[in-house]
Amino acid sequence: MLNVNNVVAGYLAGSRVLDGFSLQIAAGEVVALLGRNGMGKTTFLKALMGHVGVTEGSVNFAGEEVAGRKPYEMARRGVAYVPQGREIFSDFTVEENLLMGVLGRPDLPQKVPDWAYEIFPILQERRKQRGGSMSGGQQQQLAIVRALVSQPKLLLLDEPSEGIQPNIVQDIGRVLGQIAKEQGLTILLVEQNMELVLGMAQRCLFMENGAIAYETDQVQQLRTDPAPIHRYLSV
Repeated sequence: MLNVNNVVAGYLAGSRVLDGFSLQIAAGEVVALLGRNGMGKTTFLKALMGHVGVTEGSVNFAGEEVAGRKPYEMARRGVAYVPQGREIFSDFTVEENLLMGVLGRPDLPQKVPDWAYEIFPILQERRKQRGGSMSGGQQQQLAIVRALVSQPKLLLLDEPSEGIQPNIVQDIGRVLGQIAKEQGLTILLVEQNMELVLGMAQRCLFMENGAIAYETDQVQQLRTDPAPIHRYLSV
C-alpha cells in the first residue's frame, strides 16, 4: 500500500531531517515508527500528508506517486492524520468537529455517520459540547474519530497517548486494534508508550538520524529482549 524510497525532507531549504528514509507498509498492517525525539518521526508523517516538502526520493501510495501532493489531496486519496496535540477545533462542538472529517471527503455523504458515535460512546453524550471543554483523553478520542469518519485506507497517528490517563490509552488501543483487525485498516503509529505499541503493532521500525536503522516483526520478543528499545529509545 505504501512504498517510500530514499526520501529527503526538511523544514528549511537544504535541511535533511529525513535523510534517505525508506519503508514499506502492506495493506492491513499496523506498524509502529519509533525513535528518540528529533529523529524525524513527525516530519515523516507531515511529509506524507503534504505538510512538509519532499526534495528527493519517491512516495507511492496505493499505486500512485504522491510526493508533493497537498494535504487535502492526500485526504481525498484515503490518508487520515491524527496529529500530535490533537488539534481539534476548540470552539466547535463534538458534532461539528466530526463533520470537519467528513468535509475532507466530498465523495462521501456530507453528514456525520451514526456509527461514529459508537466508537467511543462518550462522544454521543458530549455531542453538543464544545471540544475545548472536554478532557485531553476525550479530545484525543474525538480527533481519532474525526479521522475515521473520512473512511481512510491509511491512518496516521502521532503520539496518541501523550498526556492522557492510562485507562483511556488502553481504550484507544483496544478500539483501534479491533478496527484494524475487523476492517483491515492500515495504521502507522508514532508512539513512545511501549505498552500501547506492543498491544497494537505487528511490526516496529526504529528511526535514527532521519532514516530507519532497525526493524522487527517479532514485536512480542521486545518484552523479553528489549535491547532495541534501549538502543534506539533510551536517552
